[in-house]
Amino acid sequence: MKFSLEITMKTDLSVLPKVKDVYITMLPGNDFRDVANKAKELVQNGFNPVPHFPARSIKNLDELKEYTSMCKDFGVKQALVIGGGAEPIGDYHCSLQLLETELFKGMKIGIAGHPDGSPDISDSELEKAMKDKLPFADYIVTQWLLDAKSIAKFISKQTLPVHVGITGPLKISSLLKFASIVGAKNSLNFLKSNATKAVDLLRPKDPNDLINSLKMSTENFHIYTFGGLKETNKWLLKNNYAKEK
Repeated sequence: MKFSLEITMKTDLSVLPKVKDVYITMLPGNDFRDVANKAKELVQNGFNPVPHFPARSIKNLDELKEYTSMCKDFGVKQALVIGGGAEPIGDYHCSLQLLETELFKGMKIGIAGHPDGSPDISDSELEKAMKDKLPFADYIVTQWLLDAKSIAKFISKQTLPVHVGITGPLKISSLLKFASIVGAKNSLNFLKSNATKAVDLLRPKDPNDLINSLKMSTENFHIYTFGGLKETNKWLLKNNYAKEK
């Protein structure tokens, strides 16, 4: 199995496990130059950086050109092109607009998948957006999920490889909070139906439960740590998914 990890610009690279692909979030208000420089640092440390390109956080074509150019100059070979959760700050409101510029030629491109839906867009609009983006993409990265049935159903409909979003080991009470924030309705219902006792809410949920259920559907898993990088590292090492540095 193959695992990738998502970090922020503030993440200390010395604490990262030995996974190959490391995604860098670009949150609303972040400077794309800082993201590009974090990617450069990852390259220098032997990782394969995958910076986020959130359409709604990029002002215009000139800014997009500078961002992609910096990344390529720093040795970045891969990118995740997404809509982003913020209100548009400039000319772009969706990831398709970025992809259509053809500025990502020569890079491996990931796009976002939403098996659990999104609070910002209807299911029918999501389906159309996915269909429009497929010709530009090499693979799909999903939101983090817990309901294996909905994920397997989503994967079965795709023509591209799917990297399934999972969390590191987190308490169910924390997972419930994050599921509510991102609008992951199937995962939210799954958590509620499986947390039958108060003690269940305090027990860390092992990501292997989901991974084992999806072995026949995918070998690619993308980890959202939600600040729990230390526990995620321990879990990766314990399961021999990563090696000690």
